[in-house]
Amino acid sequence: MRRLLLSLSLAVLPLHSHAIEEPEYEVVKTIDRVELRRYAPYVVAEVLLESSSEDAGNKAFPILAGYIFGKNKGEKKFAMTAPVTQQPAAPVRMEMTAPVTQAAVAGGMLVQFVLPKAVTLESAPEPIDPRVQIRQVPAANWAVLRYSGTWSQANYLEHLGELRQLLQAQGIATQGEPVLARYNAPLTPWFLRRNEIWLALR
Repeated sequence: MRRLLLSLSLAVLPLHSHAIEEPEYEVVKTIDRVELRRYAPYVVAEVLLESSSEDAGNKAFPILAGYIFGKNKGEKKFAMTAPVTQQPAAPVRMEMTAPVTQAAVAGGMLVQFVLPKAVTLESAPEPIDPRVQIRQVPAANWAVLRYSGTWSQANYLEHLGELRQLLQAQGIATQGEPVLARYNAPLTPWFLRRNEIWLALR
């Protein structure tokens, strides 16, 4: 089963993230390694799972990939975009501000595929799988730290600490908790991976 999920992940995620579409954003300011970005609204397919942060991606991939590969009313297929985001479900999910930690497993993990820019909330076909939800993520401002390396919790926490420290030094206030964004396939060499941590700005 693990091998099957890995093969599926390789089929839908790119080796190099610049080759595929991403949500539109403007870099408002760059501070050291941090970008302050203003994102336009975009549409996602998402699934909420009761899972640990380490297992959520593997469990969500076959569900969400099924939707974009035609498991929807109309059998419409979509190109894979980036990133795939992951976060524990927040009390108010529209805020997208819950942390990626083991402590939030009880509330569920939210995994999202970004849909192509041409897809709107109205034009997106209805999922056949009731676990898949389609919604529009509102425009928002984020502080973003990009890093490479493995998808381990230790690597994530190290760079989250760096992001918080850089923002605190600049007196930049954030709200909510981090979102983890992944841009590459699992077999992409660790030193070529593009990973990001997003923190919502106040």
